[in-house]
Amino acid sequence: MARRRPNPIQWLWYAAGGALPAEYREWVLHDVTSKHYLWRHAARSTVLVAPLAAVWLLLPGPLVLRLMLCLLAVLVGYFYSFAYADENCEHRIAKHGYEYGTARAIREAARAETDSEMRDRYNALYRRGAE
Repeated sequence: MARRRPNPIQWLWYAAGGALPAEYREWVLHDVTSKHYLWRHAARSTVLVAPLAAVWLLLPGPLVLRLMLCLLAVLVGYFYSFAYADENCEHRIAKHGYEYGTARAIREAARAETDSEMRDRYNALYRRGAE
């Protein structure tokens, strides 16, 4: 069965924290487990942070002060967003009927071979005399 992508309105709803209909279940799993899942998370976070920054830009006061307020708000927003990115992904797939921990397990399985190769190269290069 092919993955269905949500339309832009549905994606905005999803990015704001809403649940998609059941036919998008596979797409949600792909969204939080692809190798670019952190970039996708950044896009979803932007949907929440950008409107707030835009409103703060419209406040009265010196332009430099408003720009600094927006910059600080965006930096803090992204900091906390990325600090809890994995938990956010797990919560999203739990909303769509998957068991909590599924996304992390899929990402770790996808990285296992690459991590193993990197570990072997590291051991060959730096741990030669330790054996």
